[in-house]
Amino acid sequence: MKRLKSPLFLGRWARPPAGDILRVGRRLALVDADGKWLAGNASGTGVGAARPIVHQGSVVGQLTLQAAPSSGRELDAAFLASQTENMAFAGLAALAFSLLAAWLLARHLLAPIRDLARGARQIADGSLAARIQVRSEDELGQLAANFNEMAERLGRVEESRRAWISESSHELRTPLAVLRAEIEAMQDGVRTPDPATLARLHKQVQQLAKLVDDLRLTLDRDPPGGDLEQRLVMPVAILEETVGTFRERYAAANIGLDTSRLVDLGWRVRGDAGRLTQVFANLLENSLRYTDAGGQLRIAAQVNKRELLLEFDDTAPGPSAAALPRLFERFFRAEPSRSRAFGGSGLGLAICQTLVEAHGGRISAARSTLGGLHIRVELPLERA
Repeated sequence: MKRLKSPLFLGRWARPPAGDILRVGRRLALVDADGKWLAGNASGTGVGAARPIVHQGSVVGQLTLQAAPSSGRELDAAFLASQTENMAFAGLAALAFSLLAAWLLARHLLAPIRDLARGARQIADGSLAARIQVRSEDELGQLAANFNEMAERLGRVEESRRAWISESSHELRTPLAVLRAEIEAMQDGVRTPDPATLARLHKQVQQLAKLVDDLRLTLDRDPPGGDLEQRLVMPVAILEETVGTFRERYAAANIGLDTSRLVDLGWRVRGDAGRLTQVFANLLENSLRYTDAGGQLRIAAQVNKRELLLEFDDTAPGPSAAALPRLFERFFRAEPSRSRAFGGSGLGLAICQTLVEAHGGRISAARSTLGGLHIRVELPLERA
């Protein structure tokens, strides 16, 4: 009988399956009817089992299985080899999965960081309109949102700076133009340097000096607490004295001054009497400019816990809803034409806010029950 080649005849039987610890495939053999070896294990010893191969009713051969090895070492070696192969495959699979997971995680983490870096470079280059996409709600997403908020605030600061420069230039230009015109007129002989002309020049210089001082105050983001004379002062008495200096001007404008609720019970605060006088003078000046003839300003004082409350209420006209939250902005004028007519720079209330906060207090604005503006000043009282 012609021999058959084992790979073609036995197929999968000639190859040990993966994980075949007992190596069954290596112990299989094919013999003919006379017991001659044809394929498989050629040792032909230790046959453990045999199965006849029948063709057309006749036995043409046998498939034999050699007995399993009796040595425990061979079994251990076979088991160890199988486990090593399995562990190697599992390790490679775990490594591939770890690399994939690490790549995905790095991509997830680095994308917002790259966005932040790109946005920071744009901000550094002066592009304050730079914004980054908020990709999540975790810490990185919160960081992106904070970055956008910072950029928004920087944009507002830049707009405020440009507006401040523009308004400052305009306010400084007016007294300088008057001084230049007066001086050129004297140089051309049109006017003589008489006392009236010199008085006008002196007034413009004083106005210019006051404007420069006001600008310095409003530019100090750190309240000028170091410039304050920290003494025990009586703010109600200071306010009464300041009101006295305005009575003639209020009477000339036909605006009443109601100080019946301005009672001084000796309340004291720690601060600077000169700066408090400046605050009260600015508030009185503001009401004088914006209150219509025939109206009035009512001033009251009271104590709430450990704070002194000073309230200023005037009559119509009152600020609009849009103007109310902007009253303490530098150069803001609720009625520009009226403010300019009285020589106002739009810095009065901004200076009040700076100085009140320097004293540890607060100042706020609202619509008055009298129809005009309500200003509330809160100052911490000195503990006895």
